[in-house]
Amino acid sequence: MRVLHKILLNLIIAVTFFILFYVFQTSESSSDKHYSSTFDNSCYLYTDSNNVFQTTQDDSRGRPSALETAATPSERKSEANDVYNVWCIFTKVLNHAAMKHKFHTFTNSLFKHSTGHVALHIIIDNSSRTAAEEVLEAVKETTHKEILVMYYDVGYLVEELQEIVSAMQPHFSSQPGTYYSDALFFLSLGLHRIALDQQRAAMFDADTKLHANIEELFQEFDRFGPDTLFGLAPELTPVYRHVLYLYRSRHKDTRFGEPRSSHDDQGFPGLNSGVILFRLDRMRENALYNQLLDAEAVSSLAHKYSFKGHLGDQDFYTLLAMEHPYLVHLLPCVWNRQLCTWWRDHGYRDVFDAFAYCNGTVKLYHGNCNTPIPD
Repeated sequence: MRVLHKILLNLIIAVTFFILFYVFQTSESSSDKHYSSTFDNSCYLYTDSNNVFQTTQDDSRGRPSALETAATPSERKSEANDVYNVWCIFTKVLNHAAMKHKFHTFTNSLFKHSTGHVALHIIIDNSSRTAAEEVLEAVKETTHKEILVMYYDVGYLVEELQEIVSAMQPHFSSQPGTYYSDALFFLSLGLHRIALDQQRAAMFDADTKLHANIEELFQEFDRFGPDTLFGLAPELTPVYRHVLYLYRSRHKDTRFGEPRSSHDDQGFPGLNSGVILFRLDRMRENALYNQLLDAEAVSSLAHKYSFKGHLGDQDFYTLLAMEHPYLVHLLPCVWNRQLCTWWRDHGYRDVFDAFAYCNGTVKLYHGNCNTPIPD
């Protein structure tokens, strides 16, 4: 009997051990699964002490939350009001090796010159996240700045904004499969549907380099009119003189497609989306803007101006400013000093300098057309 009792006791101990082991393994596996699934909606805070805090999610669909740390609600509210939200796209790094260097140049300049709290929102894909983390770790070490980073999966955003993308692509894309035909180049138009907890934000192309404090750029919001939604600098090439050829042939006196210096300094060369300021709160509330995102409205607008573009969201912003100029604030050209000279050598040498002219101390260089940015 004592032997049987001992055997039963050992069996109970063994079973208990296996149950505990199973529970532990299941819990750890579940934790790992949750960690990997938050790629689409994760947020990390990089600090000088190398502490990393992961945010919570604000809904079951996986939309990224804003600034969730160990702070109290009142502290979080105060911090959020002082944060400068900066967005950029960093994808397809494996196919564009130079992008990593450009991204380092941009982020290093951003944090080198900033004195306030910057929240960096990166639209990313699986293959590019590791590269982004490597770059930001290097930037953290050289600038000694706290870097608040939020990653957003491009696939999720494209799915969320598919209606907008589908409305834009037929009019503002080049041939399928080329650079600007990708859906991600229309995502800025629906940013107000993604960044639901933000009121103001700026988006930059990764091939830019700041020479001034981001806080100074955000002061441009104070110059917005009561209904202004966006801030963009003028296009500094004759690309829209080219795109608007048919419209200009029928409207000889138009200022559209003219450099800023023409028509009593009221020429409109179009807009460049290398730098964009957003009043996201107004975008959500503005019925006209949201109606203009409809496929029929986009087609009507493009038809009115005989417009067939190839530069993604930039084309729509240009048309928007032509049709409803009060919706767009024109940033000084020094906040987007574009360096591309392609059009000078492709039929527009006689007018190129008039378009490229930008007077003032440069606050941001834009190395578009893969143009090197000066040191």
